[in-house]
Amino acid sequence: MSYHVFHRVRWKKATTPGWPGDREPYPAASKHTIGYASDEESARRMCREWNNANDPGKYSRRAEYEAG
Repeated sequence: MSYHVFHRVRWKKATTPGWPGDREPYPAASKHTIGYASDEESARRMCREWNNANDPGKYSRRAEYEAG
């Protein structure tokens, strides 16, 4: 099994009033490929390294992975 490692934002600017921090969830955010891993531990390591090297910013841009 291989793992797709990518980053995306988890929040977007709120389109309706009342969301805390003027942000609302963004489940349809585009995925930007970082790379592929052959095992889950390698995928976790890639995510950890990417997250440590990149500021998540206001909209929480973070690395994730999925089996594929």
